[in-house]
This record gives sequence, structure tokens and C-alpha cells, in this order.
Amino acid sequence: MHRDMLPGQAHRNPWHATSSQCIFSQKKYQLTAMSDLEAPLRPKRKKVWVDYFVQFRWIIVIFVVLPISFTIYFLTYLGDVRSEMKSFKQRQKEHDENVKKVVKRLKQRNPSKDGLVCTARKPWIAVGMRNVDYKRARHFEVDLSAFRNILEIDKERMIARVEPLVNMGQISRVTVPMNLSLAVVAELDDLTVGGLINGYGIEGSSHKYGLFADAVVAYEIVLSDGRVVRATKDNEYSDLFYAIPWSQGTLGLLVSAEIRLIPVKEYMKLTYKPVKGNLKDLAQGYIDSFAPRDEDLDKSAKTPDFVETMIYSPTEAVCMTGVYASKEEAKKKGNVTNSVGWWYKPWFYQHAEKALKKGEFVEYIPTREYYHRHTRCLYWEGKLILPFADQWWFRFLLGWLMPPKVSLLKATQGEAIRNYYHEMHVIQDMLVPLYRVGDALEWVHREMEVYPLWLCPHKLFKLPVKTMIYPEPGFELHHRQGDTENAQMYTDVGVYYAPGPVLRGEIFDGSLAVRKMEDWLIENHGFQPQYAVSELSEKNFWRMFDAGLYEHARRKYGAVGTFMSVYYKSKKGRKTEKEVQEAEQEVLEAAYAEEN
Repeated sequence: MHRDMLPGQAHRNPWHATSSQCIFSQKKYQLTAMSDLEAPLRPKRKKVWVDYFVQFRWIIVIFVVLPISFTIYFLTYLGDVRSEMKSFKQRQKEHDENVKKVVKRLKQRNPSKDGLVCTARKPWIAVGMRNVDYKRARHFEVDLSAFRNILEIDKERMIARVEPLVNMGQISRVTVPMNLSLAVVAELDDLTVGGLINGYGIEGSSHKYGLFADAVVAYEIVLSDGRVVRATKDNEYSDLFYAIPWSQGTLGLLVSAEIRLIPVKEYMKLTYKPVKGNLKDLAQGYIDSFAPRDEDLDKSAKTPDFVETMIYSPTEAVCMTGVYASKEEAKKKGNVTNSVGWWYKPWFYQHAEKALKKGEFVEYIPTREYYHRHTRCLYWEGKLILPFADQWWFRFLLGWLMPPKVSLLKATQGEAIRNYYHEMHVIQDMLVPLYRVGDALEWVHREMEVYPLWLCPHKLFKLPVKTMIYPEPGFELHHRQGDTENAQMYTDVGVYYAPGPVLRGEIFDGSLAVRKMEDWLIENHGFQPQYAVSELSEKNFWRMFDAGLYEHARRKYGAVGTFMSVYYKSKKGRKTEKEVQEAEQEVLEAAYAEEN
């Protein structure tokens, strides 16, 4: 799997029972390759009991997690179907009643006695490696579990009005048969609208439409005092509208959102193109796959509808570009169709890897199946969770149970296992300017040696106000490849898997690696999504993100003293009641001093 593994050297893998189960263990790279990127030599690590528990965790996953996950998926599906059968008026009436319950609950809170407001959702339910530790401290719960309905699909306005717990699988199931889709549909079925707005959401169409929150045209928010407001970019709450993304629900409670729809066709015509060379070559091949060198990206007819690249090794990658295609085109004689969504099909990233041997090829994938192509195997994390789940016999017999719910995986791990994953496993996204992608790939190789890597471009728009994340000042003057007058092109470098040193049984300091990554991002005007495990200090957090608009909105809309600050909510580690009280008091005193 890694370039510095000598021929014949065996893995000492704490994740898998045998070395043959490593994701790409058949590939070995010579020490002489890319010597300028040589990773540091690390001493061997002694195994502890947690290693063996993780190695055989697949037993719990097969006999406990998968059956429960399937049951939950099925019951959720029945609930969604029941909701879809209701009339618009009935759904709207239920929504209004539920909003009134939230308002009533907020007004019951005694600020001097009760803790800060948070949702009643269990800490382990969130999708992502970061544990929601702030909920272990004193808090005042507000139940939003009823907000999981699609309220309206307005074909005339091309708007979907949805509640925050609507997930991507649910909404694509409703819209795609209408030849409609959200402008940005995150790949994993379980990701919710609220999480993608308040946190971070991206998809292969983000090079055209930006991040998930950029497609939102209006938010319905319950403020700390119980007021219900509709925030748009043009009304009196425009500052709140721009402050909501990345705020992690710390400005108010999101109860619905209006999101832009786009017309789509029945199939995605997907081109798989292999690229070989060093990491800088792979980065340039990725950029060239969607950003014409001498044309305006917004006007070019060559710009595809979808883009992603997977880096399989320091010398090999597959670039994928997709354009919407009609059913008639897909079914033409000679065209190849591939329904990747069936449970017995090869995992998508392994299917795409065939291009490295086969060469460039084209196929047509049903649109909705393409949207959720990474759901069944959770990108390639499924290989660590169930080392043999990609084998044909498992896919055929039990593939229909996949994927395990991430929330259940988290619920079945204790503190020791959680800490083990934080140190021995990486789930991070590095948001970097497009022209820095090659540098980012080399950094990840030196410090983490994680493969495959996921590359997905996204626009970072130049907005009327400075939001928490923002383009580099003056980017438009450089006319770099992929940039336009109103947006700088960024890339998500997705780093998901066990690092090379861990797979080889060497010592690896996960916390130190994340700190180095965060320092690198700050130095290169990059950003780290807050769902991930973070080691940022409060000072460095606000070096990475801009606090101006966010703090203005917190004070203006009464969030101070009611909702936890976004840094404190994202901070790693257990939050004690004393810590919460001290943080509340500091913020309240600072706000009082400014007012006077």
C-alpha cells in the first residue's frame, strides 16, 4: 500500500487479522520512489488489548450493528413514505405545531438555573468521528426529532422546503423521479440538511454551485427569545442568513430551510480517466479534468456537471467527470449502463480503480445511484469496519445489510476504543485553494500516508460580507486556473483511513498529526470542517475562521448566554459542568462590558 514498503515486508496491522486484508496491500512502492517525499522512520509499536478488540470488532458489527442498522433504515423508510403521503397542508400544520412546541420549550428555560440550550439528540448520533462531548455537561434540551419532513417541492420557484432532519437519501428519493435535484447532494444517505447547513456539505457539483449552504435561499430560525424569523440574503435578517453556515447551531434553532433545485436527467454519463506520475502531476491532472486553462469556468461548455478524483497511491489516480444524460442516450446501442447501487455490485472506489489497468472508459449510471455511490462502503472506511465485506461472497449474501449506521458504530465503542480511533485513524477534510492541492497531497503523504485520498472541488464565493470561511483577499487578480471573478476555487482533500505507519505497526501520534495539519491549513488559508476531531486552541480556531460576523450575530440575536459558542461546541474533550458555567460567565461578562 505504501511506497516505502520493501518487497516481501509484511504488514503488522492492528486493524486486520491478516495482511492480505489491507485495502491495497498488493501494491508496494520502492524506497527510491519520490525520495523528496520520504516519510519519517518510526519505531515499532507494541500491541495492547485495544488492538485485538478493534481487530475482531467485525464480529459485533455483523451480529449486532448491521441487523439493528437495517431495522432502523427500514423503519425510517416507512416513516418517510408515510410523511410523503400526507398533503402539503397537513405537513405544514404539523410543522407549525412543532415550531410552537420549540418556542414554548425555550421560554420555559431559566437562564440563571438551566444550562445552555442544545438539541435532545443523543451525542453518538452525529455522523462523524468527533464525539459530541459538550452534551455530557449541564444543558437545557430542546427536542427537534419531529422535524424530519419534506414540507414542499415547489416546481415553479424551483425550491425544496425541508425540515432540518431530512437526509440526503430521503430527498433524492422524492426529487429525482421528478427530474429535479438539490443543487448539492452530499454522497452519504444519512447526512441531514441541518448538519450540512450548520456544518459542512459538499458534492461533486460544488465546483458549480458551491458548498451545500450556498444553495440555501432562506432559513426559518427560532431565536433565543422564542421569535421565529425567516432569514434571506435580502431581508432585515441578512446578517443572520450569512452567519448561519458553519455556526453549528449556536445562533438559533433551524426548523426549516428553502433550498434551490436544479433540473436533472435520468442518468449520469461518467468518464473514468487514469492519471499517473508524481503527486504534483496527479494534482494537475485533477485540475485539468474540470477547469479549462484558457476559458472562464462559468461559461465554458467543457465544464462537467460532476467532478471527483481518487488518489490511490503516490503515483496513480483516477479522475471522474460526469454530465447528465437522458434515458434515451444511455440506452443507445453500444453504451454501457451500470447500476452501482445494487448491494452485490463492487464498491464504487474499487470499481473506479479498474481504470488504472483498463484505461479511460465511459459508462452511464442512474442519477440517484450515482449521487449515493459512496454510501454502501462509506467511501473506503467499510474496509476497516468489515475487512472482507468487499468480497463477492459477502456482497452477495449480506451486502443488502450495508452500510452500518455510523451512529451505531459510535454507540458500541467505549472510551478506550474512541481514544484509539482518534490516535490510530484519520477522518479529516482539508479545504485548500485549488492551486495548493499538489502541496496538500505531498504534506499528507509525508505526515500521514493515507490512501486512497478523495479530491472534490468547490467554489468559495466572494460574498457581500465576510463569513466564517472566505476566499483569499485579492484572489481574482491572479487569474489562477479554476478561479472566476466572483469565486475562488477550493478543493476538499478527503483523508479517511488508517495511516500507513499504523498499518505497518509503527508508532503514530494522531493528535500531533492533526495539530500539524491544522497549522498547515492556517498558513495556507485552508479550513477544517468542524465535524472532524480538532486540536485547535481558541486562538488558532479564530485564526482559521473569521469571527467578525459570527460574533456580531451572536450578540444581536441574543445567542450569548443561551447557545454555546461554536469554538467551545467544537472543542475536543469532555466538557464538565464547571467548564460550561465558567465559559457562560466569561461570555456574559464580555457582552455586558461591551453594552456599557
